[in-house]
Amino acid sequence: MSTTPQENPVARLAALHHGTEIWWDTSPLLYQRWLAAQDTALSAAGLFHLDGTGDFQANSVLQGATTNQPLTWQAIEADPQRWQAFAVRESAREPGLPLRELAWRLFVQVAAEGADRLQPIFTASGYRYGYLCCQVDPRDLTDMDAMLAQARRIHAARPNLMVKLPGTQEGIEAVRILTAEGIPTNVTLGFTVAQLVAVGEAAQAGLEEARRRGTSLDHWRSCAVMMLGRYEDAPPLAAEAAAAGIALDEADLRWAGIAIFRRAHRLFQERRYPTRLMAASLRPGPVVDGVAHLWHLEQLAGAAAVLTVFPNILAAFLRDYQDRPLEPRIAEPVPAPVLDRLLRLPYFAAAYAEDGLAPQDFVHHPALRITAAAFAEAMDRVEAFAAAHRS
Repeated sequence: MSTTPQENPVARLAALHHGTEIWWDTSPLLYQRWLAAQDTALSAAGLFHLDGTGDFQANSVLQGATTNQPLTWQAIEADPQRWQAFAVRESAREPGLPLRELAWRLFVQVAAEGADRLQPIFTASGYRYGYLCCQVDPRDLTDMDAMLAQARRIHAARPNLMVKLPGTQEGIEAVRILTAEGIPTNVTLGFTVAQLVAVGEAAQAGLEEARRRGTSLDHWRSCAVMMLGRYEDAPPLAAEAAAAGIALDEADLRWAGIAIFRRAHRLFQERRYPTRLMAASLRPGPVVDGVAHLWHLEQLAGAAAVLTVFPNILAAFLRDYQDRPLEPRIAEPVPAPVLDRLLRLPYFAAAYAEDGLAPQDFVHHPALRITAAAFAEAMDRVEAFAAAHRS
């Protein structure tokens, strides 16, 4: 199946496969602000009418949202007075409240109010769609007890909050435990086929346990993230290529993330894991024959997967693909010369092989360490904000 140009490229992308979901990759609290900032001519043409009302509704093209510490911090920065008032009220209500606890309550409240925006989708879909991902503290990458406690609190805040866990050995084991409890999970910081497959296996084991227990699965889902752009941006890819005398252009970099995702997607389809793959950290490019492309969407078209899209990427796709046909490409092979070049690099070869990384080494993956540090820094900012505004 392919689609011909029509009014809304995002709707056409979603229509290529019944299992494709398009999500908003930032806080839903920022959605109306983003809409207001778009080109009025494009908006008038209907390109940005992804829901018909300026907010998320049952018929929205966007069916969920993902957040993390940096994206939550953006929501706080966009409306500081609102969140200052929350911090003041919470600390006044409970004198002596530890700073870390106050910051955590603030963080979860931002997520909870974002999840409320998605409630119409959640209800109308019978709890299948309309989730918002809220991430455990990135400073607890290997502390499973801490992550489990945070996960249960996150999900208790709203039934459509999906707990985001790190792609470490401990984070993936937490998927099994939480799945057995009927709590929806999404594993982030995924950069390798080995991690993604491990999530599928953990969810499958947890699901079997949940069914033995008679656990309600009404609000359960499982997702596993491949962070394409953050994988491609990590220094080892370019450094190893330079050391080997291999010239990687922008197209090669985009193929690297796409190749890993496509291989994982094939395995997930063959094995029928209960987990839905999610493509995240999408980047623009490459430019081919003078034409700008968004391969992280175009080359994954037709996937039975979630494509969670940054606002800037969403705007570019809506603008640039209004006159371009879209076709399913997820099952196409990566060009052999490109794959041959990439496989000469240990960083890529380890990520592409199903057994390329042992579970105990997930936490040491360079892209995971770099990204987790950025997430931790953002959580520190949330804590500093809470410290500055407690009564």
